[in-house]
Amino acid sequence: MTSTPAASPSPLYKVRNSKIHGNGVFAARKIAAGTRIIEYGGKRISWKEAVRRENLKAADDFHTFFFSLDDGKIIDGGDDGNDARWINHSCEPNCEAREEDGRVHIYALRDIARGEELYYDYGLIMEERYTPALKKAYRCLCGTPSCRQTLLAPKRRKSTR
Repeated sequence: MTSTPAASPSPLYKVRNSKIHGNGVFAARKIAAGTRIIEYGGKRISWKEAVRRENLKAADDFHTFFFSLDDGKIIDGGDDGNDARWINHSCEPNCEAREEDGRVHIYALRDIARGEELYYDYGLIMEERYTPALKKAYRCLCGTPSCRQTLLAPKRRKSTR
């Protein structure tokens, strides 16, 4: 008697062109809130190596696939990365990135309809002052009502106490 393998479930997502920016990741079927969708893959590098790689790029190239970890390491999604690197930013995201045991997974924040693009808030952190030029270099294209016009995380206000 032969058995047939069980059909694998349909994939959660597919990569295709995005109206927001370049490639995007889209729900291939309905995704329930709280679902772990994909791990952010790539080579783990030191902060020093990330800076070295960043300095090799053209001065006007602000595209990055770096993901910072709590231990100070960086995941470079541009080096042996996977489809998660194509998830675009939105100021009103439907997903979030969570670090768990040194790994980053993307989770659905709410139910996501089939065909809907997946987004999370990049919340890029820069030490330098947020000048108009820096904000423009990391300009947000999400177009949501609460768009803050930049991929940069809001600066934390220093306490006056």
